[in-house]
Amino acid sequence: MEFGLVAVAAVVLLVGASILGSRIGVAAPLLLVVLGIGLGYLPFLPLIEVDPEIILLVVLPPLLYSAAVNVPLVDFRRNFRPVIGLSVILVLLTALVVGFLLHLVVPAIPLPVAIALGAVISPTDAVAATSIGKRLGMPERVVSILEGESLVNDATSLVLLKTALAAVAGTFVFWDAAGSFAYSVAVAVLIGALIGVVTVWIRAHLRNPIYDTMISFVVPFIAFIPAEAMHASGVLAVVITGLYTGHHASRRFSATARMNERLNWRTVEFAVENGVFLLMGLQLHALVEQTGDSAFRLEHTILIAVGLVIVLVICRAIFVFPLLGVQRRAARRIAGKVEGVARLADRFRSREGVNTERLRRVEILEQRSQADLDHERDQQLGWRDGVVLSWSGMRGVVTLAAAQTIPAEVPFRAQLILVAFGVAVITLLLHGLTLPPLIRKLWPNGTSNGDSAGELLSLSGDLIEAANEAIDDALAAADNAPAPSELIVAKARASARMALTPIVIRANGAKTAEAAAAAGAELDPVETPQQTFMRLARIGLEAQRTALLEERAIGRYSSRALKKAEAALDSHETQLKAPPLT
Repeated sequence: MEFGLVAVAAVVLLVGASILGSRIGVAAPLLLVVLGIGLGYLPFLPLIEVDPEIILLVVLPPLLYSAAVNVPLVDFRRNFRPVIGLSVILVLLTALVVGFLLHLVVPAIPLPVAIALGAVISPTDAVAATSIGKRLGMPERVVSILEGESLVNDATSLVLLKTALAAVAGTFVFWDAAGSFAYSVAVAVLIGALIGVVTVWIRAHLRNPIYDTMISFVVPFIAFIPAEAMHASGVLAVVITGLYTGHHASRRFSATARMNERLNWRTVEFAVENGVFLLMGLQLHALVEQTGDSAFRLEHTILIAVGLVIVLVICRAIFVFPLLGVQRRAARRIAGKVEGVARLADRFRSREGVNTERLRRVEILEQRSQADLDHERDQQLGWRDGVVLSWSGMRGVVTLAAAQTIPAEVPFRAQLILVAFGVAVITLLLHGLTLPPLIRKLWPNGTSNGDSAGELLSLSGDLIEAANEAIDDALAAADNAPAPSELIVAKARASARMALTPIVIRANGAKTAEAAAAAGAELDPVETPQQTFMRLARIGLEAQRTALLEERAIGRYSSRALKKAEAALDSHETQLKAPPLT
């Protein structure tokens, strides 16, 4: 009974904080942390302590999977260098800097323990930053980099933490640690890719949405558990599985499966993310009590937490701007690749009897290289992007969960956990409350993100043209079959247009909706051959899907625009399953 009441109260708090946050312009995670701190000190509530294994095993896999499955692979590929730089190199450097400085200031804390704390507080949590950024119009590329960083840096942090704790036990050897790190990453990538291939194949052959949903919910754990059992990074394995699944869902899954997955994982992500931030606040009272009467008092932990936040901000800023300088030179490298691919494509086109499919693949590669170059030039990272990237270093759930895995025999364990908690809360509040005015100051007129009206209209036009060409080809191929009436053909073409009505409405406004409704009314016949209509409509829809997949492979349109088009086609496909004509 009591558990049920707590669960209901938690859901009400999560939803209420989200609604309130959207109205007052404050990210829900920030409100939930503050709310949790206040509730944790109520006299009738017991001290809240959570086993860190629950966070690492139960919370982290679905949280990372839900993020990874929604990260477009093309964005991850284009931002690979800044993502790896921030999530691997910066995490390692920050952990070492924090460790040496903390040991220097507080010699009582052994150096390996100080580095372990550095590993704990180094990874960022992009949830609050990206939720704020998307609402305020943060540049799309900055959001993509932050999302990619938060996916990979957890694995780096946890592997480094294990290495530092091994050093605490007196078993640290540098080359052994480096080999262990490489082994952990390599095995995690292999397991994640294997689980992705197997689960995508299984789900592609399922027709019952209930079975597909059940398997979808256990996929992150299927990737996490065997990786951890083999002493690899379960977190990285989950990320690889999620990236593979998200990339192949458009080609392998049904429209119903994709729609269910989007809704299901959005719900899971909302509940888990916000629930963890609430839990972070609730645990503060118990962490303070654990410090007891030690010489390492509460005020000392607060001062150390504030000092470490300053160190984290400085380290990130020092690292980000040289990284952007390196990235700005990427256009020349990509331009060289474009020239090489263009020469390869010309050689294929000049050959006689070349395989048509191979030529098409080379031409797509040529167009993709050119699209990469256009993207790099159009969305080149500038000083404004660098400022936002530097000021988006919030810490969250992984920091608190990893801190609590520090063994009980480690000196000042309770104080170290409280320091990590303080760093997480301070960065959430500091960056979360100042990031909105910073974004408005840097881009007073907003930014031109990829899902602009012109891009949506252009993409819709390409897909509708592909559908019309496929319908024409189908009609031309049916030489011996009786020709369908012009009304049926017009209705099939209208179906292709109506499939993209949602994104066209977004681009053009309500007038487009009225025009679409009018077109449908004009084409509404009294009696028509339904099977002919369905066949032509499906031919058009499949042509649109093929064209959309090709555009995704090329990367000419932004990931946001492609996602909106895919969602519109999925919705239209589910409607086609019901009899559209009477």
